[in-house]
Amino acid sequence: MRLISAIVFCAVEMLAAPAMAQTYPVAPVKLIVTTGAGGAPDVIARIVAEGLSRHWGQQVFVSNHPGAAGSIGMKVAGAAQPDGYTLLFALSSSFVALPEIARNYPYDLLRDFVSIGFVCEQPMAVAAAPALGVNTLAQLIDYARNRPGEINVAVLSRGGIPHLTSEWIKTTAGLEWTSINYPATPAGLGDVIGGRVQVIMDGLPSLAGAINGGQLRLLAVGSSQRLANRPGIATIAETLSAVPRALGFFALMGPPGTPQPLAAKISDDLRTVLADPAVQQRFEEIASYINPMSPAELREYIRTEKALWKPVIEKIATFNPMPN
Repeated sequence: MRLISAIVFCAVEMLAAPAMAQTYPVAPVKLIVTTGAGGAPDVIARIVAEGLSRHWGQQVFVSNHPGAAGSIGMKVAGAAQPDGYTLLFALSSSFVALPEIARNYPYDLLRDFVSIGFVCEQPMAVAAAPALGVNTLAQLIDYARNRPGEINVAVLSRGGIPHLTSEWIKTTAGLEWTSINYPATPAGLGDVIGGRVQVIMDGLPSLAGAINGGQLRLLAVGSSQRLANRPGIATIAETLSAVPRALGFFALMGPPGTPQPLAAKISDDLRTVLADPAVQQRFEEIASYINPMSPAELREYIRTEKALWKPVIEKIATFNPMPN
């Protein structure tokens, strides 16, 4: 009888999943962001939430759960019902770095959560105060080689993509500089502009205002190719071919157990929202680049990124693993 009951339950679940996807959503949807309000992830998540709200005719609201390298928000999302009414707005560092660096990180996002769709990518930016007197990454490397141990680089949080980018450039170019971790971009930016730190690495959207205002000089970007709106700025790979790209990215994930038909439906709706010219313009204005993917394509993309960053991550993790 127990076996029969289990079989019946599974059959009912299989039949219910497509029906759920067809009627979804019939209530507000919560989008969990693992960082605080006001930062780049929060801004982008709210653009997505607004677009999905219009498309679905149901409110999609952002719920911020910062702290513990993103694990607080991941625990909240991981414990949610897999019914599509709680989704995780995941950051690249939570996929590629933190599970390797942080002790007892609660989830492997790729293994435990259900992939829904890719949102956008943001190239890392290498920038310096104009007073430093360098205009390109190649000039910065020469400057740092002549001053071993004297250069400090502001990066956003240990284990994040900006930190990994700094370490990757340093080891590839054979430099001696120090990555200084800041809890938020404004603090690091203030120290660079104030002359207390020489260089900063962060997502281009976070630095664009200071760059456009002349307070920072953009030396290189981490995109695979030069950006159409900044054609005069070389990529990191043009100076260091061993660093082919350095990108942060954001993806939508469902809690463990989210039915595949439901994940596919949300993925299709997300792609529809991201195809809206008005939404695309908003992303371009903040130097974020849409790259639509199916759930399967997203999983493969994440695997590729994990492999790309693995050698850098192993060096950091071996040197000093992060605490809980």
